[in-house]
Amino acid sequence: MVNSGAIRNVVGIIGNVISFGLFLSPSPTFYQIYKKKDTEKFKADPYLATILNCALWIFYGLPIVHPNSILVVTTNGIGFVLEAVFLTIYFTFANKKQRWRMIVILLIEIVFIAVVVIIVLTVAHTHKQRSSIVGILCLIFNCAMYASPLTIMKTVIKTKSVKYMPFYLSLTNFLNGICWTIYGLIYFDPFLVIPNGSGVILGAIQLILYGCYYKTTNWDENEDEKQEVQLPTTTVNRME
Repeated sequence: MVNSGAIRNVVGIIGNVISFGLFLSPSPTFYQIYKKKDTEKFKADPYLATILNCALWIFYGLPIVHPNSILVVTTNGIGFVLEAVFLTIYFTFANKKQRWRMIVILLIEIVFIAVVVIIVLTVAHTHKQRSSIVGILCLIFNCAMYASPLTIMKTVIKTKSVKYMPFYLSLTNFLNGICWTIYGLIYFDPFLVIPNGSGVILGAIQLILYGCYYKTTNWDENEDEKQEVQLPTTTVNRME
């Protein structure tokens, strides 16, 4: 009989692979920025939010907070590095105002993480207490990022077009949510199940919308009408 621990590890590995694909989703956007040497109307906000989310989940997965969660660390560690690369590209081609805004937000995030680490390690003395505090923070940030596609879905319904709603991003978001929900259910972890369960629901809604409006989409419509789509960042939080 296959034990639950082995199944959990397999699901976690699959989740890592899918999460890696999800983290790579913004690549076309940053290739465009690099090619044009201009950030245009793209915003760094989703990537700044994702790198903070990854940092929190890395801390959550460390043995001093939540033992036996190395897959949480590896997945979000990869995501953290990729987001750092994306933000470096953005910073390189951003204007002065955008750069200063990035610097301020990053400094706030660094201070926030430092405060969380200090409080958790000094006030909470058991794994249960530490994982609860950090887990709640991860849950809040993760649900917020999963909810970010709502603006995209509103645009799809309004324009009856999915031209600027990336199918593969929606698909990997959905599959990623399924993997980490299952992973969190095997050894029940509400901090994984709740945000990733919501990700499954939101991802399914996006895929349904894609199917409903695919035929009504004018793939040759004027580029000036393009609605910018940002990565809901993803990240992946998801991970244990």
